[in-house]
Amino acid sequence: MIDRTHDLPVSRQARALSLARSTVYYRPRPVSAEALALMRRLDELHLDYPFAGARMLRALLRRQGVLVGRRHVATLMKRMGIEAIYRRPNTSKPAQGHKIYPYLLRGALIERPNHVWAMDICYIPMRRGFVYLAAVVDVASRRVLAHRVSITMEAGFCVEALEEALAKHGRPDIFNTDQGSQFTSLEFTGVLTAAGLAISMDGKGAWRDNVFVERLWRTVKYEEVYLRAYDSVSQARASISRYLAFYNGGRPHSSLDERTPDEAYFGAQAMATAA
Repeated sequence: MIDRTHDLPVSRQARALSLARSTVYYRPRPVSAEALALMRRLDELHLDYPFAGARMLRALLRRQGVLVGRRHVATLMKRMGIEAIYRRPNTSKPAQGHKIYPYLLRGALIERPNHVWAMDICYIPMRRGFVYLAAVVDVASRRVLAHRVSITMEAGFCVEALEEALAKHGRPDIFNTDQGSQFTSLEFTGVLTAAGLAISMDGKGAWRDNVFVERLWRTVKYEEVYLRAYDSVSQARASISRYLAFYNGGRPHSSLDERTPDEAYFGAQAMATAA
């Protein structure tokens, strides 16, 4: 919108657009190595203590000899897309045009593939930056049906993963997410509605409502992400894809009677088809 080659001074262009001059001249700065290391540690602590807010995380860091202020911790948590998880009144208002759907899984018995799919986003640290991972998971079999890695938390990469899962694996009865803006956006819910799916959303701050995907994040981070130091986004994508292929096809789960997610997903489907 701002044309620096125009005869009209930049200050007057900014005034005409109701923009602050500081916004016009702002140049984003790369995240420092110290901040990236702190974000990595915050991510680990959040996995272990999901109920911890900025104050408690600051206290935990200080016990480890890391002196940092609460506000800086809160700023980094916002950038990472994490927050303390606990039951509280839902006083937040959705963005204009965004609808919050009720939670449909309370008391539900989920025992077959394609009954319920769930989706979430998590923060992935790299050597010199970070990315976000979104995954669609079949709840009964724990199988990752589709995933995407993105440098931003916008809805687009979530929609891509959703559309891939629907194209490759049909459709579930219920699709569950949290109340993140990516999942309440018309762009995302429009795909679910067009596919005729029942839409379910977690209660605000109720991590147990989507615990199926939370368990996946813990596994992915401790068995893959924290063992690596990705040098680039492309390396992160390739390495995470390899791990998820192993997770689906080679990693037995105690909750699945030592079967892999592939065996639980495709085995049950094959039996249903044969019947």
